[in-house]
Amino acid sequence: MALDASRPDFSGLGELNVVSNPAGGHASPSEVMYPGGPQTDGGLLAPGDPIPENAGPGGRRPEWLKVRIGAGSTFANTKHVLRDEALNTVCEEARCPNMGECWALGTATFMILGSVCTRNCGFCAIATGRPPITDWDEPRRVAEATKLMSLKHVVITMVARDDLPDGGAKMVAETIRQIRVENPGTSIEVLISDLNGRPDDIRTVVEAQPDILNHNVETVPRLQKPVRRRARWDRSVSVLTQGRVFADEIGFTDMVTKTGIMLGLGETWDEILEAMQLLRDADVDVLTIGQYLRPSRQHLPLVKYYTPAEFMSLRRIGLEMGFKHVQSGPLVRSSYHAAEQVPGRVAEAV
Repeated sequence: MALDASRPDFSGLGELNVVSNPAGGHASPSEVMYPGGPQTDGGLLAPGDPIPENAGPGGRRPEWLKVRIGAGSTFANTKHVLRDEALNTVCEEARCPNMGECWALGTATFMILGSVCTRNCGFCAIATGRPPITDWDEPRRVAEATKLMSLKHVVITMVARDDLPDGGAKMVAETIRQIRVENPGTSIEVLISDLNGRPDDIRTVVEAQPDILNHNVETVPRLQKPVRRRARWDRSVSVLTQGRVFADEIGFTDMVTKTGIMLGLGETWDEILEAMQLLRDADVDVLTIGQYLRPSRQHLPLVKYYTPAEFMSLRRIGLEMGFKHVQSGPLVRSSYHAAEQVPGRVAEAV
């Protein structure tokens, strides 16, 4: 794809993690970050719901969870090129609260294999159902978009595709390979489903050599069933431990393993620390910890808002446990500041 001189110049944007998929999405950033309006907890308290711990009057979000809507030319240019190229962002599909900040900095995350997930997790805003026909040309288009935007680091995430024999592993691997061809200097993180724990499919992804292999456990072991109805803690951890073994077998020892947990679903402090230690015992390198924000009244209720001080404490504890990197904060999501977690990469000043 040749660069069009009439399009915005994205050179020098620094980290820009983008996303691919068919048309759709939300009408505006405010609808994504503040469903129901920016002054309340999204209007998501159903009749009879308890008021979340630390919430303001009427269940409003605490001040530390107020986020600004993106603005400025870089935000507008990012939105322009994504729409112009018929790309969707997981930022929108998952209603990420950092979309304003990230888009203003020219940052987003590619979501491949469609925008319809075969699973129906209790926390997730992504659409659930029977996915449409798989777009096998998608890896090439993602690689072209990565080149168009001069990305130095790209995150590729996916919906769960239990309808495919390999769960989408070959598509993930091909996307990595296409990006390597078009953008050899770009570092790559993949955030994959559990692929039902199949070793051959995990190996397929790892042999394409992503810089970071990410799969989120999402919550503590006790809450796995209500939060992730078709997933298991042990199977999720095995994705990362098997991935490490396969990487070592091919001599790709620099690959980073990564996972994430969200808080506020009813877990105890001791359960959080236990989960963190189990992940460290499994030799996971990077951990992200963020606040669960209820996408709609049909999703799991929010039990507690954790304070910034509590997140800071968990970061300190995680580093003391031996994690190489811990990103912990109320608005942290899995791809937040992802470039900082690549071996040898120094975060650039913005």
